[in-house]
Amino acid sequence: MFIVLIDYTAPVEEVDYYLADHAKWLDRHFQSGEFLAAGRRAPHSGCVIVTRPMAQVHLEAVIAANPIVQRHLAQFRIIEFSATRTAPELRLVNEALAV
Repeated sequence: MFIVLIDYTAPVEEVDYYLADHAKWLDRHFQSGEFLAAGRRAPHSGCVIVTRPMAQVHLEAVIAANPIVQRHLAQFRIIEFSATRTAPELRLVNEALAV
């Protein structure tokens, strides 16, 4: 699984202009099943995305296609982890646990 940290590199007002495009991008990846959770960071300096397990190279390409990343308004960090414990609702999406 991965945690993606997106950090804005431009003023929030400039990023906000592209949030509708960002939301459509998120919707596509939630519908495909790649993303499990996403939301704003507090304070509003970027966002966090939790993903299903996948090839990291694929995830890097997905995140690079984010409209705010493409416009150089944000940068991202990907943190890979093996969830050895999850809530029951997440066990079906966690390849690290035997179901």
